[in-house]
Amino acid sequence: MRTLKLVVVAIIFLATGFSANAQLTGTQIIDKTYNRATGEDQTSTLKMTLTNKQGKQRIRTIKQFSKDFGDVEKSIMFFQSPADVKNTSFMNWSYDSDKSDDQWIYLPALKRVKRISSDSKSDYFMGSDFTYDDLGDRKLNADNHKLLREEIINGKACYVVESISKDEDYMYSKTITWIDKSNFVGVKKEFYDEVEELLKILTIKKVEEISGFYVITNSEMKNVQKNHKTTMILSGVKVNTGVSASKFSERIMTRGI
Repeated sequence: MRTLKLVVVAIIFLATGFSANAQLTGTQIIDKTYNRATGEDQTSTLKMTLTNKQGKQRIRTIKQFSKDFGDVEKSIMFFQSPADVKNTSFMNWSYDSDKSDDQWIYLPALKRVKRISSDSKSDYFMGSDFTYDDLGDRKLNADNHKLLREEIINGKACYVVESISKDEDYMYSKTITWIDKSNFVGVKKEFYDEVEELLKILTIKKVEEISGFYVITNSEMKNVQKNHKTTMILSGVKVNTGVSASKFSERIMTRGI
């Protein structure tokens, strides 16, 4: 009888667990995705490949660093090649509060650091298919999130969540994100323009577990309207190595690594 009771309790517990999991709202799912543990700091080399509609490619090599300071997460990247973009640098500070991200870019030809204004966040970054806004952190309460359905994609069971901006002037009318139910890592994301036509598709091609954290190491952003794509491949990823706080400053941007 005791064994039977334990089995019954276990079944009830599992059923309750599955029920609770099934009842996650769109907002809760996006929250788990945004707040997924990524470590205190990270270092990597980024290979960025830009491919136009004729198939011609431009390849850029970037060294990048990020660090979580608790109330703000800072990241910085330094372009190493080719020659026409070498020594260009970009820095982003994302805050836990509702404060908008702060972003800066250093262009060697101008020999000065330029702050990215809010009006420029919709501009494309260095000829890629990522806008400056895409490179920052989207605030959870900036959008209304709705769970549309659950779906299998590339063999992964996913939540499919629609996010509609509360700001009517935002560059995207909505986004739709496929999120892996097992680890809350995004698998795919669609971006719709101001007239609700599909503009871009972000596809996550590879996720690796490094030092106990899930890291996206291969992704592609394709602008379906321009038939142009940007592939980003990370290598040499290191987590929790003690990246110096002094790495993230305008002065370092002008000096390089």
